[in-house]
Amino acid sequence: MDDTGKFVLQIEGLKKSFGKYKVLTDVSYSLPKGEIAAIIGPNGAGKTTFFNLITGYHHVDGGTVHFLDRNITNWPRHRIARAGVSRAFQVSNIYPRLTTYENVRQAILAQKKRTLNIFTPAHRLARKNTLDLLELTGLLSHGDTLAGILSQGDKKKLELALALAGKPELLLLDEPTAGMSSEETHETMELVKRLNREIGLSILFTEHDISVIFGYARKLSVLYQGMVIAEGTPEGVRKNEEAQRCYLGEEV
Repeated sequence: MDDTGKFVLQIEGLKKSFGKYKVLTDVSYSLPKGEIAAIIGPNGAGKTTFFNLITGYHHVDGGTVHFLDRNITNWPRHRIARAGVSRAFQVSNIYPRLTTYENVRQAILAQKKRTLNIFTPAHRLARKNTLDLLELTGLLSHGDTLAGILSQGDKKKLELALALAGKPELLLLDEPTAGMSSEETHETMELVKRLNREIGLSILFTEHDISVIFGYARKLSVLYQGMVIAEGTPEGVRKNEEAQRCYLGEEV
């Protein structure tokens, strides 16, 4: 059966080693368009490496990564980003001494390959797109606030805004609620859910908070010792004996 066009991400036989240490041994994975899914597993399972291979931060040793209808295996990371794959990291990547507005504007300008110069007034560049992104992520009222003094939850919203600057079709989130209060966690994940629902953004995230995983992912995959050992709906994975033994345990 021809699956062309059904998936935003298709991965076959992905492998990665660092010296003698095999991080990913043979990972195949597919993400349908418009899905919101999670990759979970214990520390050292290979989740971050998996994201790094998709986004071009590490070189793929074996296997292929297809984004939409293109083989992006081992493309440079800037080319992958411009193709429509964006990523928000666990550690914030904002400029703390710029305002929230300036952070988002700079990200938009970078995606447009535009730079500030004396012939193009800065306040005119990408203004509408910047304001639209601030409104979408709930940061419009914080536009003049220095990014460094935002709350942890608002910093994560800003990180999401930066990731959305290039209008991606696939967004990867590395532990999006790390270090947050329960209220900030709820607000952040509701925003992620809204981005998925309202603009059809395909989202893949890693997370350790079981309540977040089962509350928001519609597809769940368990990575353990470099292999996917269980995959399916959250309820299906919850009942999977191998997933329980290797990772979920009594947490569910």
